[in-house]
Amino acid sequence: MARANNGRRKWCSYKRTALIMCSINVGFALYVVNFLCTSLYTYSYRDSPDAVVEYTPDQIRRMEESIRLRKTSEPVKLIKLVKAIENEILSEEITVALPKHLKQKIADEILERLRMLSNDADSSQQQEAVESWRKEKLEETERLALGETSNSTLLPEEAGMLARALKSNWRQLSEEVGLWIPDEIDNEEHDDKPEGATDPDEEVLPGRPLPPECHAEYHADYGGAAVRWGLTHPKESAFECCQACLDQARRAKPGEMKCNIWVYCPQETGCHSPDIYQHRHMECWLKYAEKPKVTFKDKYSEAYRRSHPNAPEIVPWIAGVVTA
Repeated sequence: MARANNGRRKWCSYKRTALIMCSINVGFALYVVNFLCTSLYTYSYRDSPDAVVEYTPDQIRRMEESIRLRKTSEPVKLIKLVKAIENEILSEEITVALPKHLKQKIADEILERLRMLSNDADSSQQQEAVESWRKEKLEETERLALGETSNSTLLPEEAGMLARALKSNWRQLSEEVGLWIPDEIDNEEHDDKPEGATDPDEEVLPGRPLPPECHAEYHADYGGAAVRWGLTHPKESAFECCQACLDQARRAKPGEMKCNIWVYCPQETGCHSPDIYQHRHMECWLKYAEKPKVTFKDKYSEAYRRSHPNAPEIVPWIAGVVTA
């Protein structure tokens, strides 16, 4: 009986129990590894470019129908419009810094081209003349880039910068050289003041009274090439703005544009203008035009206000044409 108990103790020893448990764990681990390897091989085969997947005719028909419906439902016109807007924005973001002497040269050439027009030329003819100059200048820069002989006064490096500015940044360049040709607008003038009455704005305009040589016109705006950029040229009053124009004309060097137009913003809330800038109180623009022409007078027309909803009814600027 004692021997039988000793046999049972040997069979149920801790070593045998541990060995059995280890065998079970090893077997389970081998099963898991085999399962993972089999799954990996299966997915790799499915993702392989050489794997051939067979579809039924009905599945192929449904896929073709789905592709056709997606193509017909695409907003093609909207996509093209968005791409065109993106290209325009990207082109406007490209800025080319031109040296000051080159900007002055551009302004002189454009002004000379405009002087060749007749005195009764309208804004569309002026725009055509400027666009013709731009195309000719682009052709000139392209010839210089190809190394062709030319009587151009531009240097090769200047030609490259100017070509980029004329192609991708013409709007900003035209503003920097002071070029602004307004659209042709028919303004209807209404004089409903009683006879002998004075303009109330003349009585409340701050600053010293304007002298006769300023030829001040209330509620008026004149176009022309910018001699002094108004956004960075504030003056305390219309008198000081007119005086700045007279002083610039007297001190201008030979060959420089002489101010003969001054435009001032007397409104504390700012003044409207058909450009991209926000014009503030006390802005003083000094301009030049061989034949000064008023662009806005008294009231903005109904057609203009329909196309510019933010425009006020009354022209806020005060301007004048002086003689050098």
